[in-house]
Amino acid sequence: MDIDDLLAGRTHQMEASAIREILHAASSPGVTSLAGGLPADDSFPLAIMDDLMTTVLRRYGGRALQYDASEGFEPLREALVPHLAARGVTTTAEGLVVFTGSQGVLDALGKVLVSPGETVAVEAPTYLGALQAFNPYEPRYAEVATDDDGLIPEALDAILARTRVKFVYLVPTFQNPTGRTLSLARRHQVAEILQRRDTLLVEDDPYSDLRYTGDPLPPIHSFAPEHVVYISTLSKTFAPGLRLGFCVAPAALRRWLVIARQGVDLHTSTLGQALAAEYISGGNLERQLPAILDLYRPRQQAMLDALERHLPEGFRWTRPEGGMFVWVQGPAGLDAEALNRLVLARGVAFVPGKYFFVNQEDGVSTLRMNFTAADPAAIDRAVGIIGDAISEGGSPRR
Repeated sequence: MDIDDLLAGRTHQMEASAIREILHAASSPGVTSLAGGLPADDSFPLAIMDDLMTTVLRRYGGRALQYDASEGFEPLREALVPHLAARGVTTTAEGLVVFTGSQGVLDALGKVLVSPGETVAVEAPTYLGALQAFNPYEPRYAEVATDDDGLIPEALDAILARTRVKFVYLVPTFQNPTGRTLSLARRHQVAEILQRRDTLLVEDDPYSDLRYTGDPLPPIHSFAPEHVVYISTLSKTFAPGLRLGFCVAPAALRRWLVIARQGVDLHTSTLGQALAAEYISGGNLERQLPAILDLYRPRQQAMLDALERHLPEGFRWTRPEGGMFVWVQGPAGLDAEALNRLVLARGVAFVPGKYFFVNQEDGVSTLRMNFTAADPAAIDRAVGIIGDAISEGGSPRR
């Protein structure tokens, strides 16, 4: 049977994740991976999981194992309200929808908002997972210019002046892949533009709790809540394997997001949501977060020190105040994909930056480096191998 003849046309827009393929290669024994956006296993609250499970089963009984509301497990939504208020996101339990990972929110937004040929505005570069979520719905993309401080508000305004955009997608805090954070002034500018142009923003905020230096910044949602869908996750501060994401959205859109996900998975795992509810309401997240930051802070510094020590002239990189990534810009003509193949043979992996651009030619000389999943010594050794590979015979060129 020729399955290809049965495939829907939208499958031409769907591709396997390049990063997942790189992670598969990087999972081989002896490979130090600076590739994935993986939390460290040491960041997980393993010491309290038995107690959490006992508490959940005692408190909720069979309810924790039963079907539940598509909007999300009520105790988790209630626990998330003060958690989000501390970030500057004001909502109620009814204003929240829990999804199977924040990726589920992105897919639902694409499903209910994007028709083929309509335009979505994204940063250049942007989060690859968002492109993969939106691509099956066949959008066009308008890439918004960025600089060392993130999205340029004037560039966004210019795009919205000439193009009808269904929504803007933005990761304003410790962006994936660059680690950049949008300044407070620019956040105000973006909020003003959204309101003036009557445009929806999808604000993706998975990393803001992972701040190692500097002061927290309010989300754009706090300045223009009726024009923003705010998305976040517990993958970076609890456990990614539980697949818990959530969003705060305007009421009319929230209804459609619930309908969209009902045909996919009915609801997110009740047991996982119950564990998260007890993790947050019991104060465990507040106690665990400092330990996570203490784990990652020296790893980030090790990455920055190693780049300074090992990379030759002509390279520059971001110096984020938090998050999970450092973005490296190589000299013109560098082929980062060829470099990755070269160092993978020596037991090191990173992600070529081109995959984070709609037009991949714009990112051929860039690298995304993750520091959370390796210890400082391994980071220094891995960056040293990358530096040696660049220096030995000259950088791989296009």
